[in-house]
Amino acid sequence: MQAAPVRAHALPSFTTALRAVESLLLSSGQRTARRNAWTAVLEDRRRAKDRVEAEYVLDAVADHRS
Repeated sequence: MQAAPVRAHALPSFTTALRAVESLLLSSGQRTARRNAWTAVLEDRRRAKDRVEAEYVLDAVADHRS
């Protein structure tokens, strides 16, 4: 039984493939706007996570005091 041949090049990631399609379909301004929007979404998610963690800490302190 022979081993499967090893590929000499890596397959592109989904993100790389998506960006290639994006660059073909959208103008550079639209690409920039889409990336900025995605960055804003990620930042909003980070802030929401921080709020939840802060609420947990404040609840723990309040429970400890009572």
